[in-house]
Amino acid sequence: MTSEFSGRTILITGAARGFGKLLAERLSHLEANLVLGDINAEGLEEVASNLPSPAAIMVCDVTQEAAVASLCAFARDTFGRLDIAVNNAGMAPPMKSLLETTEQDLDAVFAVNAKGVFFGMKHQIPLMLEGDGGSILNIASVAGLNAAPKLASYAAAKHAVVGLTRTAAVEFARRNIRINAICPFFSATPLLTESGFAERRDFLSAGVPMKRLGEPAEIVETMLSILRPANTYLTGQAIAVDGGVTAL
Repeated sequence: MTSEFSGRTILITGAARGFGKLLAERLSHLEANLVLGDINAEGLEEVASNLPSPAAIMVCDVTQEAAVASLCAFARDTFGRLDIAVNNAGMAPPMKSLLETTEQDLDAVFAVNAKGVFFGMKHQIPLMLEGDGGSILNIASVAGLNAAPKLASYAAAKHAVVGLTRTAAVEFARRNIRINAICPFFSATPLLTESGFAERRDFLSAGVPMKRLGEPAEIVETMLSILRPANTYLTGQAIAVDGGVTAL
């Protein structure tokens, strides 16, 4: 049976690992036309080589508007349209007090997590307006909804993602462009491991009503649900996938 994603052109940033990699794998099996971007050229090529169907790839630094614009143009030039975009590229800083956070820390986190989303939507939306509309999913975090002690720069950037998502959703609601954000709690991705949070897994799990962290595959299932073309009335939402954390 043909998937509802079949033949849709879907752009994913941060596709070399984590949620982006898993989402690309799922969508490739669902016969989507994939355009994958990441700053990690080697990882991007490895992901693409293992997909069941061909994917167009381009190295992209989402902190640079020209690079994001080029990736979006590449999608249009390759497949003639853009139906869905997932602004997934992100970074997490080491945990430190707000008083220890430097201007450089703040700039680095905002450049990837907030500006990358802003640049993505700025260049994805015009392509969707050329067609019948589309859907954008921005990857935020529970830290974009709640406090995140020792992660001030990350919380600020992810709150910005939620604000950008809601603003753009309202601006383009009448143009048949749905824009949402997903807000996961800690999940066992490379981002978690490399940021040192893996050492605190038991501590973090204890604060979750379900008493465990989310698995990346669980987060990706929610992403697919939000992106489904049939999900036509969902826009402007920041959806927590957190084992009940935000219900406390």
